[in-house]
Amino acid sequence: MMPLKDKIALVTGAARGIGQAIAWQLASQGADLALCDVQAEWLEDTAAQAKALGRRVESYALDVVNAAAVTEIVARIVADFGRLDVLVNNAGITRDTLLVRMTEEDWDAVLDINLKGAFLVTKAVAKQMMKQRSGAIVNIASVVGLTGNAGQANYTASKAGLMALTKTAAKELGGRNIRVNAVAPGFIRTAMTDKLAEPVKAAMLKLVPLGRPGEPEEVAQAVAFLASDAASYVNGQTLAVCGGMVG
Repeated sequence: MMPLKDKIALVTGAARGIGQAIAWQLASQGADLALCDVQAEWLEDTAAQAKALGRRVESYALDVVNAAAVTEIVARIVADFGRLDVLVNNAGITRDTLLVRMTEEDWDAVLDINLKGAFLVTKAVAKQMMKQRSGAIVNIASVVGLTGNAGQANYTASKAGLMALTKTAAKELGGRNIRVNAVAPGFIRTAMTDKLAEPVKAAMLKLVPLGRPGEPEEVAQAVAFLASDAASYVNGQTLAVCGGMVG
C-alpha cells in the first residue's frame, strides 16, 4: 500500500526528531520530498534514509521567518517538482522560562518561528495548491496549546495560535479542495525529552493513561493519515496524539 504515491510533500524542520520521522513516514508511503530546515546540511541523514526508500528528495535551506526566502524557496520547489500536494509545518523552537522572567526576545523568537513561520509557508504553498485545486496541509501543534503549561507561555501561545490558524485556513481553502488539519503531540520520546530529569519524566507520565511516552513514528503516522486521501473528509481538525493526556 502506497497511499501517498506520486505526491510531493514539503516538510519544514525536517532535520531531526518528529520532523525527521514525518519525512521518513511520508517517503515510506510513496511521497517524494522537499525537505527544509534552517541549515540544509542538517538534512543529510533525513534525505539519505528517504532516498534509500526509493524516493526523490531535495533539500533546501530555509528560515521560515524570512518572508522573501519563503516565497523564493516555495517557487523553487514548485519549479523542481512541478507541483506541491502536501505541506507539513513542523519547524519550531522552545525558549522556556516563567512568564515573569521571559524576555521579549524569547517571546518573539518562539512566536515568530512557530506561528509566523507556519503562516508564511502556508500562504506561499496555498497559492500553488489553489491553482491545482487540491492539497493537504498539516500543522504540528502540541497538547500544551490546549492545556497550557507552566514555563512555556510563549510556546503554548504559539501552538494555540497554530490550531486557530488551522481552523481558519481550513474554512478559507476548503472551497479549493485544500484540507488543513493539525496534529497535537503529547509527551513524545525525542532527544529533548530524553534529557529531562527522571522525576520530571515520571511526573509527566502520570498524566498519560497509556503509561508511556509516545514515539515520533506514532506522530508521523497520524500526519501521514491526514495528508492522504484516507482523510479526504477531515478538515479543520486537531488530532491529539498523546496517549490520553487530553480528552
